[in-house]
Amino acid sequence: MWAIAPLLTCGAATPFTMAFAAARLRSTMLALSAAIYAIGMVAVVVGLAADGSDALEALAFMGSVGSWLGGTIHSLIIRRKVFERTDTPNDQAVAFVQYRRELRQQAREMVERDPALARELRIGRPDLPRQYDDGGLIDVNHVPAAVIAGLPGMTPELAARVVEVRANVGGFVSAEDMSIAVDLPPRLTSELVEMTIYLP
Repeated sequence: MWAIAPLLTCGAATPFTMAFAAARLRSTMLALSAAIYAIGMVAVVVGLAADGSDALEALAFMGSVGSWLGGTIHSLIIRRKVFERTDTPNDQAVAFVQYRRELRQQAREMVERDPALARELRIGRPDLPRQYDDGGLIDVNHVPAAVIAGLPGMTPELAARVVEVRANVGGFVSAEDMSIAVDLPPRLTSELVEMTIYLP
């Protein structure tokens, strides 16, 4: 549809399709093309508004044909390049991890801003039915040992120890607090900071 928009709109959409292509491909030449097609459409308007001037009517005709047929042919030629998927499976994997990280950050901000809402949305509670995607956060103060055991570097034994200490101290306030209280290996703390929250 993008490529035939100039054809369907008699050239009126050509400057916009080229501007989109220029932005997507970060191309100065396509941006210049968009400007030229826009000038062509201005020429059409000026020529149509003129009172019987042959020169202006010829200018309008050239602008119309250029934006209409030229824009359609140009769009068809570059369409594959504009919509070509250039990301590799690794790029997709990186983008997915960054997306999950952003979800966790948004969920953390909600926990700080409105803990009651966070509890109602069940942020950090993959053990309960929920609809809110928190990016994989775990609320260590409330989940069962099996969920804690799924955290990076945690084992079922360490998770059981976390639950036991949690019951004795009434919960933790941070990954560092938990690491000290449970005597976890220091290397785990940075990974726990990324993946955990501690709702009261």
